[in-house]
Amino acid sequence: MIELADILTARDRIAGRVHRTPTLSARSLGELAGVRLHLKAELLQKTGSFKVRGVLNKLLAMDPAERSRGLVSLSAGNHAAALAWGASAVGTTAAIVMPATAVPSKIDATRGYGGEVVLTEGNLLDTCLALQKERGLTLVHPFDDPLVIAGHGTIGLELLEDLPNLEVVLVPVGGGGLLSGIAAAIKGRRPDTWVVGVEPTGADIVYRSLKAGKPLRLETGPKTVADGLAAPFAGEHTQAQIQRDVDEIVLVEDEAILHALKLIVERAKLVPEPAGAAAFAALLAGAVKPERGAVVVCVVSGGNVDPAVLKRIL
Repeated sequence: MIELADILTARDRIAGRVHRTPTLSARSLGELAGVRLHLKAELLQKTGSFKVRGVLNKLLAMDPAERSRGLVSLSAGNHAAALAWGASAVGTTAAIVMPATAVPSKIDATRGYGGEVVLTEGNLLDTCLALQKERGLTLVHPFDDPLVIAGHGTIGLELLEDLPNLEVVLVPVGGGGLLSGIAAAIKGRRPDTWVVGVEPTGADIVYRSLKAGKPLRLETGPKTVADGLAAPFAGEHTQAQIQRDVDEIVLVEDEAILHALKLIVERAKLVPEPAGAAAFAALLAGAVKPERGAVVVCVVSGGNVDPAVLKRIL
C-alpha cells in the first residue's frame, strides 16, 4: 500500500507537467443537498481526465530500459488517452487494448495522442497480456499499481490545500485507483475527513469485491452509461488501500448520474462525462448524507463525454 510520503514524492515528480486543477465553489448545486459544495475539476486536466497524474508518475519512475521496449495497457478510454500522451512525452510508444464498443471520440483521442489502439470484442485483460508477451512490451496497469495510485493521490493534497476545513469527499470508482490515491492522501493528513467512493450499480466490482473480501471479476460485462467507471475486475493493491483508507462505498443508478450531469452542465457550466458526474449523483440522490452545511467536495474526474450522451440529456 502507498503512504503519504509516496504521494508527496509523486507530486514533486510530476510537478509542472500536469495541471493543478481548480476546486470550484458550486453553491447552487450544494443548496440542493444542503451542503457547502465544491467540485474538483479534473475534467480540465491534460487529456481531459485525472489519469495523466498516475500515468506520468509511473513512466517517470520507470527504468528507461522498460520504457524503451514500448508500453501496453487496457482501457475504456481515459487511461488510453493518458498513456498515449505520456508515452509521447517520455519518448516511447504505447499500444492500448480497448473494447470494440468504446466511445468513438475516446478512440480517436488516443490515436491523436500517438497511441496504437487495439480493438477487441473479447476479454480486455487477456488480450492485453497476450499482446505484452507477443511484443515484449512493458505493462502499465490502468489502476492497480502503487505508482499510478500515488500519482492520483496528488489530487487529495490539492483538495486539502484548497479546503483545509474539508469534511466529506466523494470520488467516482472504476477500478479504484483514483479513490485509493485520494483516500491515502486525505487520511495521511486529515484522518477525520470522510472519504466515500461512488460506483454505478451496473459496474459495482469494487463494492462486490469488498463484500467478498477479495478482488473479483464481473461474470458479465459492466452495464452503465458511465463507461469511465466500467472496470470489469478489481485489483489487489486498490482492494487493500480502499479497505484501509475509505470509509464507505455507495452505489448510484445511471438515471441519477445523467440527472446530475445535466445539472452540472446547467448550473456549474462544466461538461463532465457520466463518470465525472457520479459523485454528485450520489450526493443528490441521498446515497450519502453529510450533516447540513458540511463542506463537501465531489471529484469531477473527467470530461471526455460522448456527444450522444449530451444529446440525450440536453
